[in-house]
Amino acid sequence: MERDQIRQRLRALYPALEGLSDDRLDRLLDECLVLQVKAGTVMFDDRSPCQAFPMLVDGTIRISKVGANGRELQLYRVVPGEACILSSSCLLGHVAYNARGVAETDVVAVALPQPVFNRLIAEHEPFRDYVFALFAERMSELMQLVEAVAFQRLDQRLANLLLGKGRVVHTTHQALADELGSVREIVSRLLKSFAEQGLVSLAREQIEIVDPPGLRRIAAPA
Repeated sequence: MERDQIRQRLRALYPALEGLSDDRLDRLLDECLVLQVKAGTVMFDDRSPCQAFPMLVDGTIRISKVGANGRELQLYRVVPGEACILSSSCLLGHVAYNARGVAETDVVAVALPQPVFNRLIAEHEPFRDYVFALFAERMSELMQLVEAVAFQRLDQRLANLLLGKGRVVHTTHQALADELGSVREIVSRLLKSFAEQGLVSLAREQIEIVDPPGLRRIAAPA
């Protein structure tokens, strides 16, 4: 992606940069690294040093916590126009990452080195407001995730997850298990039960929701 395209994408996706002149944004980009990585690339991992703040211009990054047994719990996704709260908290706290970030698709991102990130936080109020507003939004999402994991049955969480993905869901049982912090065998068993109840129809890497009201009844709190 060319410099002009990246500048235009940053301005369109991140209103917090709108107050910067073209010259200042170009000087900022001179200090940054443009990352272009393939889907499946581990962009950072647990206990790896945090050295930059990624601003996505294309693609999706999945942030997850990986247990000692290899099971993953998806924490959130980062898409263009959003940013990674984990990266910002690690940079502000001068600590290493405590989760994993993987490119779900091919990704293009502008990585702001820590000195550039610190300077923008100190000198550019819209960027500072953006970062701290992001903290509030992500913390709310993470609290909802904690509540779901701690207090909801897995069948409730699976029903909720499916209902949020549209009428036809193109995914694998393993991907759903990763999002739920479970294992594929349990998710497959629940999906088979849903199919036997006439709630969904299963095909290879596809789940069609046949009875949305029935799924909503399962998803509803007891």
